[in-house]
Amino acid sequence: MSDYHFFKYTPPQDNRSDFERLLDLFLQLLNYTAGDVAEALDWMNQLDRKHNLTSDEYGMGDFIEDLKKNGYIQDNPQGEGFNLTPKSEQSIRKRALDEIFGKLKKSKQGNHQTNHSGTGDEQTAERRQYQFGDSLDQIAMTDSMRNAQIRGGIQNFSLTEDDLEVQENLFRTQTATVLMIDISHSMILYGEDRITPAKKVAMALAELITTKYPKDTLDIIVFGNDAWQINIKDLPYLQVGPYHTNTVAGLELAMDLLRRRKTRNKQIFMITDGKPTCLKVGGRYYKNSWGLDKKIINRTLTLAAQCKKLHIPVTTFMIATDSYLQKFVQDFTQINQGKAYYAGLDKLGEFIFEDYERNRRKRVR
Repeated sequence: MSDYHFFKYTPPQDNRSDFERLLDLFLQLLNYTAGDVAEALDWMNQLDRKHNLTSDEYGMGDFIEDLKKNGYIQDNPQGEGFNLTPKSEQSIRKRALDEIFGKLKKSKQGNHQTNHSGTGDEQTAERRQYQFGDSLDQIAMTDSMRNAQIRGGIQNFSLTEDDLEVQENLFRTQTATVLMIDISHSMILYGEDRITPAKKVAMALAELITTKYPKDTLDIIVFGNDAWQINIKDLPYLQVGPYHTNTVAGLELAMDLLRRRKTRNKQIFMITDGKPTCLKVGGRYYKNSWGLDKKIINRTLTLAAQCKKLHIPVTTFMIATDSYLQKFVQDFTQINQGKAYYAGLDKLGEFIFEDYERNRRKRVR
């Protein structure tokens, strides 16, 4: 033991101001309260009583005033309480981005590289001989003139087509993505919160695209008994409903949105924790929560095949271990030739980012 020396552990010093420290907790709590400011503040007061978050110099009332002063909340014009501001909504998305994807710098161009060369907007070190149809902007003049000098010398200098070299550029591709989020009742069933991590991933992905790839498009769909589109700003307020899982409605809406996009690269991300249990037939809902219903499953698998035909890969992120769900996802992925991840809640964001980075480098001809 004489070879070991022990020192008193000193926790890392938090140099943030009282407001910044409490703001971090406030933004985190808003994810769990679906954007309910009053509930988040109530939780903070309870935590304050238990863990002494505030002090005699800076109290919870000071924090609320600073929230208003700094533009994070505003008085509810229709009554008591407070509402979130757009600044808060963006701050929640940025926080999710930092938490899940890490710090990323904003990109001016916001485009994706592919493995294809040709006319593009990023130069490479590659050179090749000029071919008819190449843009004059691609000609590497220094290399071309050197070729002419080597061939004819200074005295008989002449530049011919055989001397011309062009500089390869990388294609920059745009990607149209639809993110489907399951908001069926099972997302909070048995006391396990699955909707909050799913929301965090959606907000992080939205912030990633708008900051690093602004030329991309992201459409967000939620699906329960039906499916409908929501805006990015609505994500913090997303809640689970008393719904079944109508995956067909979600896929139909996703395909409809992607048909309107002109880019060649299209993809669907689907976050779900349950097998399809609902189908709309005419004006009524056909539901079956027990086992794998052939009528519902076959319709869903038909859409998987249609997506494949349209070159739309579907990446499924399963956040449960239900055997019925695993069987459905296996069949769905095989038919669509897409991807599937059986992820724990803590790995969900990592998998989505990895697949987004990979898919957007694929150019569909």
